[in-house]
Amino acid sequence: MNIQQLEYIIAVDNFRHFAKAAEASFVTQPTLSMMIQKLEEELGVKIFDRSQLPVQPTPIGAQVINQARVIVSQVKQVKDIVQEEKGIVKGSLRIGIIPTISPYLLPNLIQKHTEHGFDIELVIEEATTDQIMEKLASGTLDVGILATPLNNDRLKEHPVYYEKFFAYVSPEETSLYAKKELDEDDLNINRLWLLTEVHCFRSQILRLCNMRKKRNVHTLLSYEAGSIATLVRIVDQNSGLTMIPEMAIDHLTEEQKKNVRPMKKITPVREVSLVTRKEFLREKMLNLLIKEVKEAVPTSFLSPELKKFVVAI
Repeated sequence: MNIQQLEYIIAVDNFRHFAKAAEASFVTQPTLSMMIQKLEEELGVKIFDRSQLPVQPTPIGAQVINQARVIVSQVKQVKDIVQEEKGIVKGSLRIGIIPTISPYLLPNLIQKHTEHGFDIELVIEEATTDQIMEKLASGTLDVGILATPLNNDRLKEHPVYYEKFFAYVSPEETSLYAKKELDEDDLNINRLWLLTEVHCFRSQILRLCNMRKKRNVHTLLSYEAGSIATLVRIVDQNSGLTMIPEMAIDHLTEEQKKNVRPMKKITPVREVSLVTRKEFLREKMLNLLIKEVKEAVPTSFLSPELKKFVVAI
């Protein structure tokens, strides 16, 4: 078994096609097929089911491929840490970010990264928390920008900033709209618009509102949106209210900002962290990214005092 063979099975899994995998690996298809066959013979298992089109990994093959991704990633990290020791911080960093953070953080983060001019390519994709955690574990992502804590033993969290939640209230909610601040009891599930089930932001709001035990409550407002911007538009054109993160306020019009209300007595906050595998070794590159994220958010977000108000996921 060698690294090249592992790279070949990863390529076939990515493309689900031997010819395309060979082309991407800059070898002939017979060479790639022969190397994979030798690996299968050495392991005594079939990694791919060649009878299917597109090619599919066998159940044991999927496990082998996942481990191959981790191994290849770690081998690459060995080269990277040697470069870092020599004072050379360069290469690519594959980042996953959740949709309730990306529209508000990424524009500033990309600007800061461009201004610094580091020789680091950021390869960024948007995905759910579960998808990012899975890709971190398999080695297909290096870093996740996620709401934490996740309480996952395989991952390491690097808290970076803390962001408050605010209520966004329709003017049609006369009694609520008249208030300058809202109580937790004002967040009635019958009037609250939420994100879809896969979003951790939804889980945080449900915890904030203490509504998990009330999930059987009947509501006429049953639609679950896929983005915070959609929630805001729904509230604008209908009624009810929703919760938005603080950075979303800057994306509102001056008229929409009149609909924002802070919470009274409680200060709900989400913790945003850079998350890596515990085995991640490129410390200098990670620290540069942490520095850029901190520069991309308001300085008020960096206060460690806010940590005590974090709403669990």
